[in-house]
Amino acid sequence: EYQKAKALISYIPDAPFLYDKLTGREFLNLVVGLYGLEGEAGRKIPELLDFFGLSSWGNRLIENYSHGMRQKLIMGASLLHHPRLIIIDEPLVGLDPRSARQVKDVLKKKSQEEGVTIFISTHTLSLAEELADRIGIIDKGRLIALGTKEQLKRQAHSSGKLEESFLKLTGEEG
Repeated sequence: EYQKAKALISYIPDAPFLYDKLTGREFLNLVVGLYGLEGEAGRKIPELLDFFGLSSWGNRLIENYSHGMRQKLIMGASLLHHPRLIIIDEPLVGLDPRSARQVKDVLKKKSQEEGVTIFISTHTLSLAEELADRIGIIDKGRLIALGTKEQLKRQAHSSGKLEESFLKLTGEEG
């Protein structure tokens, strides 16, 4: 059961642990081996490195990567096995605007075109507003609202952006 679940899920933390003494390419090959994907996924490594702008860094040690580069590497690694569920904690932390746009585009494509379910944990309400079909608002460890942006606006008696609804629902704005 564990192996079946692992094959369906990817998790991308906001501060990924990567093996600093491996190169980016070696790390992706390690992930390929962990998932038993030596065929097709192994051939995808150069494509992923190129897509995330890491081609020239693929043979350099990860210890030399910036936080944003590490995020892009872990994002690429998380896509190797074609997961059906992706769980991401603060997906845009440390990314420059171009890379942030790329990540958002990848997530939209995975969700809209491939039917992948994506759970995003974020404090960036504009990101949730842009990407999410349904939004859950957690306050003090409790889920206090769940729904579409429009449903949350109605519940909060708000006509503005998600930030206004959030503040009203959490009692931080009158």
